[in-house]
Amino acid sequence: MVKKIDSKIVGFKVKSKEQEAQPASPAKPEVELEQMHESMPRPEKLLGTTYKLKTPEHISEHSLFITINDVVLNEGTEYEVRRPFEVFINSKSLEHYQWIVALTRIMSAVFRKGGDCTFLVEELRSVFDPRGGYWNKGKYVPSLIAEIGNVIEQHLTEIGMLSKPEPDEHQQAFINAKKAELTSKPNEQEDDYGNFPPSATLCFKCHAKAVIIKDGCQTCLNCGDSKCG
Repeated sequence: MVKKIDSKIVGFKVKSKEQEAQPASPAKPEVELEQMHESMPRPEKLLGTTYKLKTPEHISEHSLFITINDVVLNEGTEYEVRRPFEVFINSKSLEHYQWIVALTRIMSAVFRKGGDCTFLVEELRSVFDPRGGYWNKGKYVPSLIAEIGNVIEQHLTEIGMLSKPEPDEHQQAFINAKKAELTSKPNEQEDDYGNFPPSATLCFKCHAKAVIIKDGCQTCLNCGDSKCG
């Protein structure tokens, strides 16, 4: 049978008799990975982590206990991952009961929806209390909601959904040099919160009380942010 070629030949390959005799190898079946979705039934057993959140008394007299339960997907395979499934917040105080219940139900629904839920961290951390925020362990917290966002960020980092932001090699060397200069001075004492000098001010990037002025330049000793580039 002769077949006429109307188009221009741009390449060719000679097939040997051995290749013609070999049967076509069947395509490897794709691994069907288990994914989070809103219709997934709740497993009878979930892995949970509880975080204790202690706030100033003018915010809440009692501590908040935030429990995040994770589901294990593709267990026993190389694709095994942990994903948040639900969240609960408990406290002896009933002052914030209504909005806490609403918040946990919405966050749990977002978790079970699947996909990227890391956006919740920035959404919660961007909420500001009109009465003003507070300091917690050397870090400025604009509201109780933002503090909950910090806990969610901590948990997502621990299960691998978020990467921990760290200064690069050059920034870390610069920070270490600045800390060494400060610790060599006897009059510079570290505070009880973030292990930074008491004269340090707020960093608007990481919200830590760690900004010092050295050589005429504002530098954060926590994240390495500098006004001098």
